[in-house]
Amino acid sequence: MTAFTRRTVLAGVAAIGLTFAAGVNAKAEETKVTIAYQTVVEPSKLPQADGTYEKAARASIDWKKFDSGADVIAAIASGAVDIGYVGSSPLAAAASRELPIETIFVVGIIGESEALVVRDGAKITEPKDLVGKKIAVPFVSTTHYSLLAALKHWGIDPKSVEILNLRPPEIAAAWSRGDIDAAYVWDPALGKIKENGKVLTDSAEVGTWGAPTFDAWIVRKDFAEKHPEIVASFVKVTGAAYADFKAKGASWDAKSPEAATIARLTGAKAEEVPALLKGYHFPQLDEQASAALLGGGTVKAIADASAFLKEQGKIPAVLPDYTPYVTTKFVTDALASN
Repeated sequence: MTAFTRRTVLAGVAAIGLTFAAGVNAKAEETKVTIAYQTVVEPSKLPQADGTYEKAARASIDWKKFDSGADVIAAIASGAVDIGYVGSSPLAAAASRELPIETIFVVGIIGESEALVVRDGAKITEPKDLVGKKIAVPFVSTTHYSLLAALKHWGIDPKSVEILNLRPPEIAAAWSRGDIDAAYVWDPALGKIKENGKVLTDSAEVGTWGAPTFDAWIVRKDFAEKHPEIVASFVKVTGAAYADFKAKGASWDAKSPEAATIARLTGAKAEEVPALLKGYHFPQLDEQASAALLGGGTVKAIADASAFLKEQGKIPAVLPDYTPYVTTKFVTDALASN
């Protein structure tokens, strides 16, 4: 090998080494995002499964599964989670305690996907039969809020029933043991307890009584201020997933790959997925900033839920204004980037 050839090879090796080192450094410096999700059947599970969120954000995402919104709020409060999926009740409780969060996307208005089920053989045929019975529900969740609202509507004193604080997997286990008479919960636990129980009411009906509930994505304010482009990309991908469901969701039957993917991430059965998706209204990206949603309606809904939680003694006080806990910024940014 001539001196020229040797120098050329060594230079090439050095260049490769520099390129590799740069790649390693870029990898090491890649932004990491921790996102809390729940086992709710909804369209954004598809981009979660195929890595679309990571590609859009150009970041590494650690997806953590949680069983309740209260657990998600606790993780966000500790700084362990950046973006999280919660229901309107835990969101209201967190905002009322002035946790530095913002609502960035309304996932859906909850309907039949959350329900109060009474056990076969529990001798509960009408609401008044709940008195003296054991009812399980995850505390400070949308189902807890709906249960209390239903009892109020029926004129039943919550103290006249035994309300137990159980997470969804615990509810399914307690139900199978025969430890509880009724439960207000969501899927996949809801589907399991329906097998030997009947629905007494659901969140669609409770909503007509003046206590609607919804799910939403929230973000820690400090993370949003530091990484606004990541939050906007998250909102954009979620909106695209909902648009895809609106356009093609009618064809997602039990044998479709979409149903299989959603079932894998939620624990629901693939054959249940199509019906469960119908239990929500999923607002599109161009609806999000409207007066009905992030443009004002969500603020009112949080205020109303907070007032109810205060009345029930679940939070110490309500705020005069919940506007700081809702933002249209990232929806607007996502739309502008289309």
